[in-house]
Amino acid sequence: MNAEFINPFISALLNVMTTMAQTELTPGKPQKKSDDKARGDVSGLIGMVGDNIQGSLSISFEESLVLEIMHKMLGEKPDSVNSEVKDMVGEITNMICGGAKNELDQKGIDFGMATPMVVSGKDHTIDHQVDGKKMVMPFAHETGNLYLEMCFNK
Repeated sequence: MNAEFINPFISALLNVMTTMAQTELTPGKPQKKSDDKARGDVSGLIGMVGDNIQGSLSISFEESLVLEIMHKMLGEKPDSVNSEVKDMVGEITNMICGGAKNELDQKGIDFGMATPMVVSGKDHTIDHQVDGKKMVMPFAHETGNLYLEMCFNK
């Protein structure tokens, strides 16, 4: 996968987490991914389609981190992942993909975004529905980890 294409998603993720959730994340090392198992407990998944590209993005949160983000963004801290937390994960996924889309549009890469889907539960899976290489990048925070996962046909 091309760093010029992936970096806008990383930048958008860090920007959204800092500005919307006052949460600083420490990026880890990107890795190839060969399975469909989510690394977190709740995941937002969004598809992207353009003239020359098809792909999807997933942001998977460990429960402890997503509950902390919920507290920072909305002032509520539920005991576990509930429908409000899932709605927030969908919105965060949409904001990150939209931020990357704006940056990529300026580079001549245009794509449409689907409505985000949210999946949760221990050991849930993520089906990218794109025939391409998958990459996962971990991000660490004192309350838990987040995993940015991407799959593109290029």
